[in-house]
Amino acid sequence: MSFVLARLLARWVMQQGWLLPVVVVVFVFATSWPLMVLAEPAGSELVQPGNYWWYFVVTAATVGYGDFSPETTAGHFVGAYVIIGGIATLTTVFTKLASRLEQAKGRRMQGMEAVRASGHTLLIGYTAGRTERIVGQLIADGVTGLVLCASDEVQIHPMPSQPVDFVRGEPTAADVLARAAVGAASTILVDMGDDNEALAVAVTVDHANRSAHVVVTLRDMEKSELVRYVDPRIKCVQWHTPRMVTEELTSPGITEVYSELMTAGGAGTYSVGLPESLGRLSTEKCRIALGRAFGATVLAARTGDDLVVNPSWDGDLPAGSVLYYVGPRRLTDAEIETALRGLGRFARE
Repeated sequence: MSFVLARLLARWVMQQGWLLPVVVVVFVFATSWPLMVLAEPAGSELVQPGNYWWYFVVTAATVGYGDFSPETTAGHFVGAYVIIGGIATLTTVFTKLASRLEQAKGRRMQGMEAVRASGHTLLIGYTAGRTERIVGQLIADGVTGLVLCASDEVQIHPMPSQPVDFVRGEPTAADVLARAAVGAASTILVDMGDDNEALAVAVTVDHANRSAHVVVTLRDMEKSELVRYVDPRIKCVQWHTPRMVTEELTSPGITEVYSELMTAGGAGTYSVGLPESLGRLSTEKCRIALGRAFGATVLAARTGDDLVVNPSWDGDLPAGSVLYYVGPRRLTDAEIETALRGLGRFARE
């Protein structure tokens, strides 16, 4: 029976919300003051209006500074009544606070709370393993303020241990994107399950935020023409290259550079072996020689089995090393040797 009553009392307390602690504290104050007046001797400083409210607060809060205290035994009983009332009130308040915090945490974990963010990076779409990899790379690159917006299929926050806010719902729904603060995002990644979904979300995002850097991943890059029709500023990246996705998010326009390097448009990428006759050369002199004579830029160097991208300027290259460079045309071995000899003697003693 007592268990049932306790459960009913607990349920009633939860239903009353913040009204119950207010009622309890007002009732205890309203009844304890006249009782204390009757219990204490005439002229007691404790029952003066300017003193009793302070005594009530510190006693109900179980602080008890001792600057005011009852003198009589009856007054002590009234003080005990105030303490019990204060404990009951504080217990009710803390129970309600704990319940509210737990509810708020549950709603955040379920993606039902609106995020309060601006200038953040919004990731729309979730693929197990892949999204975690993208988030990990962004965090490693120093990106903060990440928000993940996933469909209703993702019932709970998939990355609770990561500094990522979570919003759940249909990505093309205005209220869902509003909860993800799409209008205040500085960077947006649309990474959906298929290209048609990606196009639909891209249209919605473009209407909601015309100033953000938007990146859309596609499996069929021919559909990038449709995306550019929506907004030519939207960048399209091959879905199968997650690292390129994160590079485009953190360095806008980098995919265009890659595209130019890998296509016939613009400068080409080539390789050339350094003449054995020149011996060991400094990377700095090789960069200067190719740059001055041919407008070429050294991208990487291979020494034996080791490939070094963006080799250090103060490094050395053994005889016969292979240089990879970007330039207007392919250079011949003779042109390379002439350019290097033209800068003087580079072989190291």
